[in-house]
Amino acid sequence: MVGSNKIFRVSVKVLVYALLAVAVFCMLIPYVWMLSSSLKMNKDVFSFPMQWIPDVPRWQNFVDIWTRIPLGRFIYNTAKLSVVVTILQLLTSSFAAYAFSKLQFKGKNILFLGYIATIAIPWQAYMVPQFIMMRSLGLNNTHLSIILLQAFSAFGVFLMRQFYQGVPDELCEAARIDGLSEYGIWARIMLPLSKPALSTLTIFTFVNTWNDFLGPMIYLTKTELKTIQIGLRMFISQYSAEYGLIMAASVVSIIPVVIVFLALQKYFVQGVAASGVKG
Repeated sequence: MVGSNKIFRVSVKVLVYALLAVAVFCMLIPYVWMLSSSLKMNKDVFSFPMQWIPDVPRWQNFVDIWTRIPLGRFIYNTAKLSVVVTILQLLTSSFAAYAFSKLQFKGKNILFLGYIATIAIPWQAYMVPQFIMMRSLGLNNTHLSIILLQAFSAFGVFLMRQFYQGVPDELCEAARIDGLSEYGIWARIMLPLSKPALSTLTIFTFVNTWNDFLGPMIYLTKTELKTIQIGLRMFISQYSAEYGLIMAASVVSIIPVVIVFLALQKYFVQGVAASGVKG
């Protein structure tokens, strides 16, 4: 009987690992195809049967992408927006989360629920009024419009609040007795304790801003202001598309995202798990 249970547990574990391996394989295939296509001529990208490793890799694609379009400028614009928006979201989300989790004021729960409820409203439902507002302020065709619109995040507030709920209230009370202000408690106690949650929010915000297509598409029309996601469309003409160059530029575009994730990944699982079970 004991032996049968052991065999059953081992079989289940093997099955789970096999399913996970298949899932990982399926998720990696598009990236492998992108990398393979980035080293091919345009006519060979969709050839059948597919050649995963080109006989003669075309490294010239990674040279042409810098000369055919102002890729360096696009990467700078994207990095600028991603870094600024990420920093602002970390500040605003952690500030609001501290108030919602550790301060007492009238209507706190109703205000929090109302703010979090905005997550359920798709951006497409209010993007036109939002654009009209920004245009009336003279901010269309500027990076400031995107920064202001993305500087606040209901999801970020929810994530940080859930983490702050796990910090004992007695810790904040002791700090208040010692004369520390609310700003001091936030800066000297809450932030150092919330590295996992901050790292998780950093990854989510940076990746979403870096990969944002529709926002820059609506607000940025000048070439010198465009981001890399909009710049990739410049390889597509009315009658053809240079897929080899598109794939090469896409490979370059995911490098910063991979770097950010690898730098913060050790906190990522902790932040998601802790924010999901506390509160």
